[in-house]
Amino acid sequence: MILTEHLSLAFERPVLHDVSLSVPSGSLFGLFGPGASGKSVLLKALAGLLPATAGSIAVDDTIVTSADEHQLFDLRRRMGMLFQNNALFDFMSVAENVAFPLRQLLDVSAEEARERVSQRLTRVGLPGFESRMPAGLSGGQKKRVGVARASITQAKVLLYDEPCAGLDPVSSQKLFELLRNEQREHGSTVVIVSSDLERLLAISDHVGMMLDGRLIFQGPIDNLYTCDDPYVRQFVRGETDGPL
Repeated sequence: MILTEHLSLAFERPVLHDVSLSVPSGSLFGLFGPGASGKSVLLKALAGLLPATAGSIAVDDTIVTSADEHQLFDLRRRMGMLFQNNALFDFMSVAENVAFPLRQLLDVSAEEARERVSQRLTRVGLPGFESRMPAGLSGGQKKRVGVARASITQAKVLLYDEPCAGLDPVSSQKLFELLRNEQREHGSTVVIVSSDLERLLAISDHVGMMLDGRLIFQGPIDNLYTCDDPYVRQFVRGETDGPL
């Protein structure tokens, strides 16, 4: 389970305000909302990459907000993350980028690493891309390489920030289906931030909506469609008239 209680976070100004989030173990949680509403910041906080100003974060048995470096390292061995900007290493090939978590976190042979990289790239629609360099990839291809890297360790907790940004509709649909199928196959706990609301809602068990750094809705997918919050209703229905 992922649990935050009254989480707040600030840089020069407040970014997250009193966020209490609950993601059930073994579920796929879709997180959405307008731009600059705090979604990416929340994901980074869950991974222990940004310090909380107040409140707490727990991921399974790890209290992230009070964890030391050893505990955070152990947590990240059980976690995969895709950053919104992909965060690929420009000086590494695609294969080296995807294999990076295996080398850093797991004790696998070079042969096993090559096999797993090849399998991952095939699953995300990039077979034979091992020797390519990031500079020669399109934005959508970089995104798929990032997804392959985030998921290669088969982590029990996966955080994806805009996994399908830059992909055409067909590729986006295939990748969403892949993430959903693998979540079911491995029983992992997955949080996906996406602007592709239609496809995100189609694969999510639970969802949450962020607005101005606050979590204004969370619950099972069925509850979303009966929510009477005007901001949620407007955003989900795509209405142009409303409070947003």
